[in-house]
Amino acid sequence: MTSQPVSAHIVPAHFIEKLALSADFLSTRDICLLSQAFKEWLKDVFIDSDISDLLSARAAFVDAILTKLWCQHHLDEYQISLVAVGGYGRGELHPQSDIDILLLTQEQINVELEEKISSFITQLWDIKLDIGHSVRSIKECLKQAVKEVTIATNLMEMRQITGNETLTQQLMPLLNEDVFWTSEKFFLAKCKEQENRHQQYRGAAYTLEPNLKANPGGLRDIQTIAWVAKRHFSADSLEELVEHNYLYPNEFFELLESQDYLWRMRFALHFVAGRNENRLLFDYQADVAKMMGFGDEGKAPIERMMKRFFRIISRVTELNTMLLQHFEQAIIKKPEQSSVSIINQDFELVDTLINTRNDRIFMRPVKMIEMFLIIAQEPAIKGIHSHTIRLMRNARRRLISGLIDYAECRRMFMAIIRHPRGLGLALTLMHKHSIIGAYLPLWRNIVGQMQFDLFHAYSVDEHSYRVVKNLYQFSQKEHNHKFPLCSKIAQKIRKPEVLYLAGFFHDIGKGRGGNHAQLGAVDALNFCLSHQMSKHDSNMVAWLVEYHLLMSVTAQRRDITDENVIRTFGEIVRDEAHLNYLYCLTVADMRATNESLWNNWKANLLEELYFNTLSAFRHGLEKPVEIRAKIRENQQQALAILSKNNIDEHAIKALWHEFKIDYFLRYSPEQIARQCQNILKHDREKPLVLISPEPYRGGTEVFIFTKEKSNTFANTVSFLDTKKLSIHDAKIITTKTGYTVNTFVVLDSRNKPLRERFYTKEISQALVDKLGQEGVCYLPEPKLPRQIKQFKVPLRVNFIKIHAKNRTMIEIIALDRPGLLSNIGQVFQKEQINIHSAKITTFGEKADDVFTISTLENNALTSQEQEDLAIRLTQEID
Repeated sequence: MTSQPVSAHIVPAHFIEKLALSADFLSTRDICLLSQAFKEWLKDVFIDSDISDLLSARAAFVDAILTKLWCQHHLDEYQISLVAVGGYGRGELHPQSDIDILLLTQEQINVELEEKISSFITQLWDIKLDIGHSVRSIKECLKQAVKEVTIATNLMEMRQITGNETLTQQLMPLLNEDVFWTSEKFFLAKCKEQENRHQQYRGAAYTLEPNLKANPGGLRDIQTIAWVAKRHFSADSLEELVEHNYLYPNEFFELLESQDYLWRMRFALHFVAGRNENRLLFDYQADVAKMMGFGDEGKAPIERMMKRFFRIISRVTELNTMLLQHFEQAIIKKPEQSSVSIINQDFELVDTLINTRNDRIFMRPVKMIEMFLIIAQEPAIKGIHSHTIRLMRNARRRLISGLIDYAECRRMFMAIIRHPRGLGLALTLMHKHSIIGAYLPLWRNIVGQMQFDLFHAYSVDEHSYRVVKNLYQFSQKEHNHKFPLCSKIAQKIRKPEVLYLAGFFHDIGKGRGGNHAQLGAVDALNFCLSHQMSKHDSNMVAWLVEYHLLMSVTAQRRDITDENVIRTFGEIVRDEAHLNYLYCLTVADMRATNESLWNNWKANLLEELYFNTLSAFRHGLEKPVEIRAKIRENQQQALAILSKNNIDEHAIKALWHEFKIDYFLRYSPEQIARQCQNILKHDREKPLVLISPEPYRGGTEVFIFTKEKSNTFANTVSFLDTKKLSIHDAKIITTKTGYTVNTFVVLDSRNKPLRERFYTKEISQALVDKLGQEGVCYLPEPKLPRQIKQFKVPLRVNFIKIHAKNRTMIEIIALDRPGLLSNIGQVFQKEQINIHSAKITTFGEKADDVFTISTLENNALTSQEQEDLAIRLTQEID
């Protein structure tokens, strides 16, 4: 088949006139100047023009350039045809798109023609056209296309530009023969191609730097619908598919609307990026939003643009699923090949897909929810029939209010939540087909809601769905090996629906302003009470929503070995039941926020906080741990380990006299034994650096024992930064004899503990050399990573009230850039501040670092000293 000629009516006349066939010779420079002027015109008219007109205009302009140069190179004197293929063949040419052309030739071409073709292509490159070209005979075209579905697809969209039309007319009918590609074979190949493409995105359409073309729900998914139908019906446009009853008019207009929005985004993206870029990177999002008319006042325009984008791709994904399945069932697969069994008077099973037995079934809205309950109840069901999807889509749009308003829907929704398989396939399909939003109007507010940052990897609705799926996995025994503690807890919980509903509501307050956790808690309580849950269970769900961030914040930003921290946390949590629910919700939430940021270090912190709090509950929160008893216990256990290694007890006890009591409280017996054994063997004139061979809490422990210097912290963090190691925890303890014991927990660039022994030895020796130097090792200012450049994080310095009378806790929130910790360390050094511990946490582009500090005299900072330190930090960092 061949696409229709491109209309040039929108292109200003003077552009076409200059390129029209005439005696005038246009040089490369002339064409470049004209092309630049044309691009500027495209940009000027973008906001007020129909996007399809602009795409056609660029295709028509390129047609005119190619035709002019074709004649200038005298190719019109030969038996050869210039054909547009691919997107260019469809007449859809974005500002920086590839221009795919086919030079269709006779069986053999002579040397003279070959040279002219080479000269023609070279000039196309010279005028900065991104040309993809092939030179083939009709026979070669068919041979290549039969082997490769991508080539076949390109040829299906061929369009004559200039040259010998006879060759094109000879090729066209051959493309419609079954020997080329049958409808069925082509359909299966394109479905496989789409499946592979989706796999590259791990099935996640809602990533925050999407590929507008290849992302699930993107432009390729619309094109796939068109390609498979065009192959079968020999149709030249989506509109013709309405005539074949493949598309309904409302679906056709929905596809056009979705395509136009994605086209506008891609068109603007090409201008902003200045190249053929289909990834909507953070670097470009602000300028694309501005060009599309969303404004330029901070993050809000980006979030509005992306919210609409996510909603568009959700609609495209649903249409793509429905139409491809409809094509397979109605066109390729014969009815007699299907197995049909009756489920009840309203629904049947066609092969493995649930289907309605009555086209008016969804006139009763409750039947929509009933269908998903049946999906949960019947394990043989693997999906929804395309005919039923179409009926459901139409019924969903007719809804005047949420399905939640119907008492029977509320009963069935809770039955789905409580069913052992309810949050498996049933929930996945409810999310995919927007039934959660149709049921719960509050959910619609978060559909497509994004946060312009590097921490939240998904839109709010997609994240919340993933949280619930994680919680559901905890209840399934086949996942016990992945989440041992969560699985153990979740499978003993008597009412898992409490946990699931907390997952649904934990972020539902986002985007409304105010504290989203408190807003969500009110929504959750009202929901639970209206669904006949007991007051106790309803309050539990509301409490979980309100405090869903408590455990992650405590674990990552507080010293969870400190009894006061555990007591404060435990007083809020109250009892073991709340702790169990909160732990499972926290793990599910953190894993669903950004999978690349979840690691064993965070998992271990949460687990340690859980067990420390559990122990405190069982001993009684009101009973503080006897510090002296704990010190004695740690020393005795460490001594037992050391005695097995034939370490002299007198030498150990002499060393221990140098340490303050903090040391024996903040390290485990195993750590104390290992560190002290190495200190005794070491020449104290040099720094001692030990890197743990085994992971510690999911990270690698870097231990330093050296003479106390004010530059130790700053030099250490600067050095580790150059090795691309991220610091997550630090303990700094000084001895009575002028030495310092520093411990850092680090992860590598893959967010994992260090593995290679040779590499750790190399780091250890290099760090010894750095620590031996006087003064702070100032390093070259590192380049900001690409993504970080797009963000601004206002610097905030907060002082947090703690129980310790001789300590001050300071929280520093800033842009997470290379060298940040080193800058902070240098300020502390200049201000003569002792660092006792550090919790280093990053939330995407934001660093949230908490330090426990004191003056050189080991006192807490006065109000004036805190104010002075805040000013110095602001000057240095901001």
